[in-house]
Amino acid sequence: MVLLTILTQKLSVLKVKNVLISQPKPADVEKSPYFLLAKKHKVNIDFHKFITIAGVSAVDFRKDRVNILEHTAVIFTSRNAIDHYFRMAKDMRLEVPDAMKYFCASEAIAYYLQKYVTYRKRKIFYGRGNFSGLMDIILKHKSDNYLMPCSDIYKQDLPNLLEENKIKFSKAVIYKTLASDLSKLDMESYDMLIFFSPTGITSLFKNFPNYKQNDTVIACFGPTTAQAVVDAGLRLDIKAPTKTAPSMTMAIEEFFQKNSK
Repeated sequence: MVLLTILTQKLSVLKVKNVLISQPKPADVEKSPYFLLAKKHKVNIDFHKFITIAGVSAVDFRKDRVNILEHTAVIFTSRNAIDHYFRMAKDMRLEVPDAMKYFCASEAIAYYLQKYVTYRKRKIFYGRGNFSGLMDIILKHKSDNYLMPCSDIYKQDLPNLLEENKIKFSKAVIYKTLASDLSKLDMESYDMLIFFSPTGITSLFKNFPNYKQNDTVIACFGPTTAQAVVDAGLRLDIKAPTKTAPSMTMAIEEFFQKNSK
């Protein structure tokens, strides 16, 4: 019985021809690592965002009684947070002071700030791409009063770290994460689905309440997404990052190689 199951799984992998990635299509597809993967294994890869970001109105934001200008520093964990922070300031006719400090989860997010402010090292700081690295920097500026712009759905890791280290901060929900309309997608035509957030799984079932995985291969990135897959009663076939596959494309490559033998 075990041997039969393994053979069946390998057979299904060989039939993987259509892959759906739950993210927007890259600006330059040919530079995407997924393009090389598709070319090598002769599979078709489609991109379709499963979630939509919608800004909270200034009227609704005021109900939370969070005063942006009471804070001396801002923590950004995504580009969406940056866009909606400055949108909210504009909508509320607030002038963000030049002395405001910005603490970003990664260097890429920090550089994105150039869209709104003059890049100065003395007021823009960034971590190593994880919350613990960012906390190391924040702890050097413990006297600041921090604002953390975020979605209505956010990871509790960073707020927990801030509380544990007695950092004064406020959460500011300035945008919402909503399920996209996936009604035009034929889910049964895809042999592999790739997810990058728990909200992607939520979106799948909101659009297709009776979705059945069957032989469809499901891949995900990150532990919280993996847990969401399991909690939804789905079978998790590919997980990243791992020691041997730090990226999603590398994990998929490993899967193809292992199951095509």
